[in-house]
Amino acid sequence: MGQLDVLDIAVLVVILLATGAYFTKGSLWAVEEKEDRYKNGFGNESSSLSADARNVVAALEENGKDVIIFYGSQTGTAEDYATRISKEASQKYGLATMTADIEDYDFENLDKIPSDKVIVFVMATYGEGEPTDNAVQFWEFINDEDVEFSEDSSLKNLKYVVFGLGNSTYEHYNLIGRSLDKKLQSLGAHRIGPYGEGDDGAGSMEEDYLAWKEELFPIWQKEEGLEEHEAVYEPVLEIVDSEESGDSVFLGEFNKRQLQGVVKGPFSVSNPYPAPVAAAREMFNSPNRNCIHMEFDISDSGLKYSTGDHLALLAQNSGAEVTNFLKIFGLEDKRDNVIDVKTLDSTAKVHFPTPTTYDAVIRYHLEINGPVSRQLLSSIAPFAPSEDAKKTAMRLGSSKEEFASKIAQKYYNLAKALDVISGGVAWKNVPFSFIVESVNHLIPRYYSISSSSKETPSTIAITAVVESIQTDKESDYVLKGVATNYILDVKNGLDGNRKAGTYQIEGPRNSLEGKKIPMFVRHSNFKLPSNPQKPIIMIGPGTGVAPFRAFVHERATLAAKGTPVGPALLFFGCRSSKEDFLYEEEWAQYSKDTPNDLIKYLEDEERSPLTESSFLKLETAFSRDTSQKVYVQHRLKEHSKLVNKLLKNGAFFYVCGDAQRMARDVQSTLIDIISEERSIPRSKAEDVVKNMRTQNLYQEDVW
Repeated sequence: MGQLDVLDIAVLVVILLATGAYFTKGSLWAVEEKEDRYKNGFGNESSSLSADARNVVAALEENGKDVIIFYGSQTGTAEDYATRISKEASQKYGLATMTADIEDYDFENLDKIPSDKVIVFVMATYGEGEPTDNAVQFWEFINDEDVEFSEDSSLKNLKYVVFGLGNSTYEHYNLIGRSLDKKLQSLGAHRIGPYGEGDDGAGSMEEDYLAWKEELFPIWQKEEGLEEHEAVYEPVLEIVDSEESGDSVFLGEFNKRQLQGVVKGPFSVSNPYPAPVAAAREMFNSPNRNCIHMEFDISDSGLKYSTGDHLALLAQNSGAEVTNFLKIFGLEDKRDNVIDVKTLDSTAKVHFPTPTTYDAVIRYHLEINGPVSRQLLSSIAPFAPSEDAKKTAMRLGSSKEEFASKIAQKYYNLAKALDVISGGVAWKNVPFSFIVESVNHLIPRYYSISSSSKETPSTIAITAVVESIQTDKESDYVLKGVATNYILDVKNGLDGNRKAGTYQIEGPRNSLEGKKIPMFVRHSNFKLPSNPQKPIIMIGPGTGVAPFRAFVHERATLAAKGTPVGPALLFFGCRSSKEDFLYEEEWAQYSKDTPNDLIKYLEDEERSPLTESSFLKLETAFSRDTSQKVYVQHRLKEHSKLVNKLLKNGAFFYVCGDAQRMARDVQSTLIDIISEERSIPRSKAEDVVKNMRTQNLYQEDVW
């Protein structure tokens, strides 16, 4: 989004093995683990499961389950939907359900699934038509042209359901879900109900899911002869007071080794490295907007990264949001009470170590600042503090239009929504087990690394714009990005300028004292050409320029050592040259001696080598500096001849930033350029771009 050495591979393997914990957002049904998941911090490692434990048929029979819902999830959304399907099927129809990470199972015996069982697949498509990290093994197996099962090449006894999650701004929209459905049908399996899919690109994922499941369940009921019951909450977790105290209580530590003060790799989502912040500075010259350049010291960690990789930060919720959440559920006086969480179902999981406290669970493990869903309001309504609040919650949960205008469009989180619904009266009747089961798990935030591993192998830099938007003008409610405001608070701590009600930046038991942030590295395929003489074209508006800072620094480092490098053309866009022109001085340093006419330079057979001060050409687009708004795609079009010349010379083309508009517009502009400059039909130019993607000459790191 790279060539790996041995240590890279070791770290990557551990990260992939930990994806059951890595991408969780509150799912509570999966294969039971026999050992303490939090002893060493490697969570739900599929390789540790025996062959019997990875047997789908055995899992269904031994646990007495009718339905197993598998999820392939990158950000946790697919896992969340899998959990919701599991709950609703259980509560509505009395089905015995379980939810499972698809990575935890083998599928050679799919042909042995009894015909009275149902398999549900909730599958996200990641990037350019790729399976999520935890679904790679399954995808390679089922997508094999000569796929073989244990006894039969047919799946005629298999009943299945598929819901795909994707983003229509990508070319291969929902490829995994669609292809899986077609593959299963070609193998003779029988699908119950319609194939469903949600579109994150259109912002309709939640409503797409709700519409699909409303169509699915009546068909499922009819086909299987199910009897519908009144949906009543049945906990799968039990919250009990604990007698534990002192050093045995988890106050936000991720595993037992961290509880004991041990910092040891490999580092992953369940065992992050507390990286010291080596430097941090404000990048914007604006009174109400912030962008932070932050550098982390990894010299003592054993971590390695390569240019183009991602840094994963494990954020926490702010003190103000934690207090609001505790208050609305009447838990403020219990903030520091020690609790244990026990499972009431053989396949249930607890996604954080216990014993712990209410405060620690809410601060470090729950996504309390995320948007609330209609379905959650309907589910929580029976616990309302008054009949009026119950009716309001039920109405909002059932009305798409009213929910959109009063909750969704204001980006209310759960605490704010419940506060508005009840007029500030606490929802004391909501079981904490319901909260833990229903609120998504706090997941890592990923940032493109903006430093070069060749220049600073022991320091990792990121560039993050701080999200803070007042979405409701009728109140003082402000939507704040969890991780970016955490980063800002740590930066303010370094400057001695912290504000009240912010983050617990010293960490549990001062484990992050000295301004440290838990992190790990996720390797990416967004890479420079292996041949540094290849030209590169980079499109990076806003913080989309982050990985290109890394690319430019890498080329400069190589050039300074005498390695021949090719030209680099960077298109950068922002609002104003005076407010948010990121890394302006650095670009000037690397482009001060760049030839004015790069086309003429490229055509000169006796041209002199480019140096660290002459390889970069920068083109800027400041959208608010003139009456006519200018964006990066406009600058790209203005330099059609140079772009085409570089492509003819084997240039790699990179895009980083917004997927919904910018990336799509850039691709369309590039197709126009190729069509016009080469005098070929647009359809042929589209084929050229498709071939570039196939050959990895066109790479995107977009969101």
